[in-house]
Amino acid sequence: MFDKLTQKISDALRFVAGKSTITEKNIDDAVEVIKMALLEADVNLRVVRRFVNSTVEEAKGERVLRSVDPGQQFTKIVHDKLVSFLGGDDAAGTGAKGGVGSGAVLSLRGPDVISSVLMLGLQGSGKTTSAAKLALRLKKGGRKPLLVACDLVRPGAVEQLSVLGAQIGVPVFKGEGADDVLKVYGGGLDWARKNLIDTLIIDTAGRLQIDEVMMAELARLKEAARPDELLLVADSMTGQAAVDIAKVFDEKIGLTGVVLTKFDSDTRGGAALSLKTITGKPLKFVGTGEKPEDFEPFHPERVAGRILGMGDVVSLVEKAQELIDQKEALELQKKIEKENFTLEDWLTQFRSVKKMGSLKSMLDMIPGMAGQVSEEDINKAELKIQEAILSSMTRKERANHLIIGPSRRSRIARGSGSSVAEVARLLKHFEKMRTMMKKMSKMGKNQTLQNPALQRMMGR
Repeated sequence: MFDKLTQKISDALRFVAGKSTITEKNIDDAVEVIKMALLEADVNLRVVRRFVNSTVEEAKGERVLRSVDPGQQFTKIVHDKLVSFLGGDDAAGTGAKGGVGSGAVLSLRGPDVISSVLMLGLQGSGKTTSAAKLALRLKKGGRKPLLVACDLVRPGAVEQLSVLGAQIGVPVFKGEGADDVLKVYGGGLDWARKNLIDTLIIDTAGRLQIDEVMMAELARLKEAARPDELLLVADSMTGQAAVDIAKVFDEKIGLTGVVLTKFDSDTRGGAALSLKTITGKPLKFVGTGEKPEDFEPFHPERVAGRILGMGDVVSLVEKAQELIDQKEALELQKKIEKENFTLEDWLTQFRSVKKMGSLKSMLDMIPGMAGQVSEEDINKAELKIQEAILSSMTRKERANHLIIGPSRRSRIARGSGSSVAEVARLLKHFEKMRTMMKKMSKMGKNQTLQNPALQRMMGR
């Protein structure tokens, strides 16, 4: 995510940070690099001008030039400007309103009144998938959502929503035989009242381009539903086109926020950095993968940190807490301390990490690693072979790797489609890993015992 932008801005900041004193020329040179990086990232020209002018104005003030550490001060200015242009306090970081459960601002009413969210967008933007992902997030946050299939234009749209609803355990109202979106919506509202539903998520029809027929239908649906939220779903890979589409939808229908799909694949970031300034509407959610769980609230401050190569440890921890059972984690810690960590535990952890998303996206959340590793650098084939080898072992073998002799290695190699040498290499790597884990566990325990502050932190 934002790999090119991260690399170039980080280079500019390192250039300034390496100076013992900062002059106006240093600042001009760094800002010029940042300006070119933003333009190459397909950020709107008006946004780039505002960003550059406000950064230069603040960076050339006496407070920065005379600062004890002007390099760090300049970095903070760039960071704060990025946060502001990404949406600042208007996006997900201000706390929950709608019981979403993860900090996203959705103006949903209490469970005693049925709230509604209208999903808007062009065909191919990921609108139907995003509707299901939002339903799952609301469900996890304690609400009872209903997906209403009001896309009667695209062939297969209703069936797609039904399949997604069944996958995430959320009911779907299809309005069998209805040929008018208002009838489908009305039927969905009646069903919701009878079944104690508190949130309607309405999937609407899109077109390949904006036209009057689509806008007229959406206007009728908006008037009937009076939705609490009107969310435009746009493809972040289209860059400025996504911003232009958002502007038109806002002018014609009115938006409360934007959802950007394929956010994990966007190496430029033009749409994310331009949306708030051009449309005035906050970016509320981003799609980060194909799974129903790959849908996150948008946090401007965290994304700004990623762009500057500072990582996003908070999001990484939140994702781990959501997917990894705390009781299992504590049991695993005890096993590591007692050197009882087995191949079975390794396979379990291997699969847990896979649930968290791509290895590349996780590395980007670690400070200093953003943009340092590309998808090409990660040997996915090797990881698949390792998982296949572990899966080809019996439970008895995974519980005690010492029993895996030559004949067992041959059988495991045949079963996993690998070689005996690869099986032997995995076992050797496992032995080294166990030794390293034991040492790290002891080191951490000793430091904690000697440090009262660490004791309090570990207690929390």
